[in-house]
Amino acid sequence: MSSKIVLKLKDFSRIWINREESMLDPGGNAVLIWKRVFLVSCVASHFIDPLFFFLPTVEGRDRQLCMTMDHHLAIILTCLRSFLDIFFIAHIAISFSTAYVDPSSKVLGKGELVTDPKKIANRYIRRNFFIDLVAALPVPQVLVWIVMPSISFKHINAPFFLIILVQSAIRLYIVILLSLSIMEMVGFIAKNGWEGAIYSLVLYLVASHVVGAIFYLTAVDRQKTCWETQCSIEDRMAHKGLCDLHFLDCKYATSSNSQSWANSTNVFTDCNANSNSVSINYGIFIQAIQNGVTKTSFSEKYFYSLWWGLQQLTTYGNPLVTSSFIGENLFAIGLTLLSIGLFAQLIGNMQIHMRSLSKNTEDWRMWQTEMEDWMKDHQIPDELRYRISQFFKYKWIATQGVEEDSILRQLPADLHRDIKRYLCLDLVERVPFFSAMDHQLLDAICERMTYFLRTEGTYITREGDPVKVMLFIIRGKLESSTTDCGRTGFFNSIILKPGDFCGEELLTWALLPSSRDSYPSSTRTVKTITELEAFSLQADDIKCVASTFRMMHSKHLQHTFRLHSYQWRTWAARFIQSAWRRRRNRQKMAEVGLSNRWKSFFSLVNDFNEMRSEDVNGSSSTVSHRETVTVSKIASIFKKAQKERPEEPDFSADHHPE
Repeated sequence: MSSKIVLKLKDFSRIWINREESMLDPGGNAVLIWKRVFLVSCVASHFIDPLFFFLPTVEGRDRQLCMTMDHHLAIILTCLRSFLDIFFIAHIAISFSTAYVDPSSKVLGKGELVTDPKKIANRYIRRNFFIDLVAALPVPQVLVWIVMPSISFKHINAPFFLIILVQSAIRLYIVILLSLSIMEMVGFIAKNGWEGAIYSLVLYLVASHVVGAIFYLTAVDRQKTCWETQCSIEDRMAHKGLCDLHFLDCKYATSSNSQSWANSTNVFTDCNANSNSVSINYGIFIQAIQNGVTKTSFSEKYFYSLWWGLQQLTTYGNPLVTSSFIGENLFAIGLTLLSIGLFAQLIGNMQIHMRSLSKNTEDWRMWQTEMEDWMKDHQIPDELRYRISQFFKYKWIATQGVEEDSILRQLPADLHRDIKRYLCLDLVERVPFFSAMDHQLLDAICERMTYFLRTEGTYITREGDPVKVMLFIIRGKLESSTTDCGRTGFFNSIILKPGDFCGEELLTWALLPSSRDSYPSSTRTVKTITELEAFSLQADDIKCVASTFRMMHSKHLQHTFRLHSYQWRTWAARFIQSAWRRRRNRQKMAEVGLSNRWKSFFSLVNDFNEMRSEDVNGSSSTVSHRETVTVSKIASIFKKAQKERPEEPDFSADHHPE
């Protein structure tokens, strides 16, 4: 028996421990998502609840009217309201499973989470449990389907339905708490200005919807009050028959007694709002009753009431001509106070959200004005003014005034590296020279890249100027041209497109062990053809990466570098052209006879071959001397062709210690 008790206690403790581990973090993403979903359901419930006020409706003709309930609408609203009640029940369950921060531990940092289920339950019960429980009760459903069918017609009036507003007020309190909680977690309700403006406008429309629904319900109640008043007057008149209030209920309106009473009574005539002899002052409801709003379809009465509520909230309750009825005057006073507060809040929130949308534009205008004043004070020429304005305008359009570098500098190192890898890695891997490198080296390169923007017609570098930056093109085109340091009749030009790069002289400079502090000279002139977006690597960053990672000195990268370097391609093309011209010249000279220069060349070659075939017993020192002289003469013939070759980095690992 004791062993079984011990096993049960172990199982219970295991369940209790697992329950503690499954508690939700109040600052976690799951809780934030749920709060946003629950906030939407609360706003939707404030839209559904006032629709119950449209259930009372008037039917019949002017000579015989009666009041009934719209049962089809009642069924639809009950289903919708029951669905929304599920969210409130789920909110109670989630609240019991959400940890909280111990207030005494919030002296420094976020504080310590309390995950003990017992402590969480006690805290929730003491604070918000009963409020959430009352908000989750199916009050409208109980009123419509249980209470109303069991009471008489004369007790069904406007205050009876306004009980629903009490629960709506409690749910409004929950909406306020949710909004404050979300703002405490993330600092805002809406993510951007447009969402905030739409959210404020929706809340204002919901308030107009509530006011319009109360207006319709009160209008129906005033018409019912008039019928009851006239009916009681007829009861006191001897020549009139008995006026039974059941005759005003559509359930009994088809009886023979009701038909005979309707033909003899003046109740409907005296309560006709379109008649000059109406016995009651309808006050602010006169227009709605005259238009027959209480007898129209649901869509017509709803949009009329919504328009009326929206009109009154935007005009501070004016112009409202009330009667002496106390309830009507209280409604008008409350409506005026509510309209002032809600309209002021709407305008304030809309201004805040619209200002957030136009903040960048206003900042751009102010900055542009300051720049214009600066250029005017320094008497900058018009051409330079235009180029400066175009550059900053293009930069503003591309970045929307957001300084990427300043944002990234505030992030932790690992997050900064991950963002740089996401932005730059695909672009860097397009460069064949970098595609063969490992990810550690590519991360180091991406981490040092910066965003680079230039307008059309801007010179990135000129031939002969120091090269300080290497560019990797994202969008736009560049023209890269060279005259071979001013060589007469020589011009080479290529177009660089997205995925290409320029400034590869820095790679040669960075990989040379003997490179000095001075930057290499550019062999090409690079100019933008269109607006350019690129990532840039500064010379010092390339030098730092090259000195840190031994991988960049791999012999395997030599062929890749030569193949994709436009500087090496230009040299190779010139070398091939020179070889082709020499071949053409040799063919022409063969037709007219060999020149003395080429005869001497071939004689040197023949002498060299003869020396190789001489008897081995000859003087070795003499042979070696003759070979050296012959080879040096042959090498001097190709010396001129090779002297233009680009400087090549030392890819061997021997000069670069690990």
